[in-house]
Amino acid sequence: MTERILMNEYKALSQEPWVNIEINEENILTWTIGLIVLNPDSLYYGGYFKAVMKFPSNYPYSPPEFQFLRPLYHPNIYKDGRLCISILHAPGEDAMSGELASERWSPAQRVESVLISIISLLDDAEISSPANVDASVMLRKDFDRYKEIVRQNVEESKADIPEGFVMPTHESTTPPKPVEKDDSDFWAESDVDDDVFGGSDSDEDLDVDDQETGSEEEDEQA
Repeated sequence: MTERILMNEYKALSQEPWVNIEINEENILTWTIGLIVLNPDSLYYGGYFKAVMKFPSNYPYSPPEFQFLRPLYHPNIYKDGRLCISILHAPGEDAMSGELASERWSPAQRVESVLISIISLLDDAEISSPANVDASVMLRKDFDRYKEIVRQNVEESKADIPEGFVMPTHESTTPPKPVEKDDSDFWAESDVDDDVFGGSDSDEDLDVDDQETGSEEEDEQA
């Protein structure tokens, strides 16, 4: 089931201009990802941020791991490129971290929601619980210096642009289209809904309930 879900997610994301994904179909549990920030007002605009995403064999019940291959100087990114972000933390509430269960991973999440959260985090750092204390302090006290380091990170990241890959820009892309549900949607193809959310009554059961309710109303009116 995990392999089927991931392949469907990969096919959907391969149409998006803000991410470039390379996979080995013999090992679908490991993705090489290039994140691209399309907001021209972002400090990270123009960069190609290469990372590796590893999925557990029981995905989506457990979260994937994410690590930038070229670490960024950022309050929520460790020096080895790993992230400190709630959505990648295991399900459940953690009293020590102060994170709510709703902020952490759940089987309803998708790769897309993780990647969008990471892109948002780049320009909206959480400085109250930093992974890189020095970056957090500099962001607050010497923003000009911080911006200079980020610009260096962006320029260095361009070395990771795959040969022949054309970098998108905000002018060459259109807003994302709404997600259309159809029979090929991976949730529909899998048993995740039934296993995680308890399933739902069948149409036949609903029809029976409606008929019984209707009969009761007729008896009362008589």
